[in-house]
Amino acid sequence: MTGTLYIVAAPSGAGKSSLVNALLEREPGIVLSVSHTTRPPRPGDVDGQHYHFVNRGVFERLIADNAFLEHAEVFGNLYGTSRAAVEPLLAKGRDVLLEIDWQGARQVRALKPDCISIFILPPSREELERRLRTRAADSAATISLRLAESREEIAHAGDFDYILVNDQFADALADLRAIVTARRLRREAQLARHTALIDDLLKP
Repeated sequence: MTGTLYIVAAPSGAGKSSLVNALLEREPGIVLSVSHTTRPPRPGDVDGQHYHFVNRGVFERLIADNAFLEHAEVFGNLYGTSRAAVEPLLAKGRDVLLEIDWQGARQVRALKPDCISIFILPPSREELERRLRTRAADSAATISLRLAESREEIAHAGDFDYILVNDQFADALADLRAIVTARRLRREAQLARHTALIDDLLKP
């Protein structure tokens, strides 16, 4: 049985990365796919761990070679998910998570219609702005741009299979884990996982 491909998207500042990191700590069966990007590394970024940092020329060659499941330009930088980083893991039965935006999610859903897509909302516009300002990672101009762009992101929330509101972090994380648990308990997965048990239980 192939693994499950999860997509998690959100407007910047909704807490997507924090929720994804907490999920990965608690669900070791899920692998995070590391995206390629042309944006410069930030302090603390590790190449190959946070992103594969490449220049625009390299990225465009990868696009030409059809090397990406999805790619998009966000705030002037290119981001993309490598097929080679995802498809072999799924084929081996591993679950893979993509932390991408709505544009990338749309491309992946077209190629992998059985993926599970999750959109994370902030509890309010005010809280979204507060989170962007308190993390002190961007200039005032960039924060204003991110707030403006968040409207377009949120307008596509209805395209996703699940929508979570990240108000209380623990509750949002529990909801995210519940989606993973439900997926793993579906009929096809359980029949494949427990074939020996079912055969034993059916013995006369």
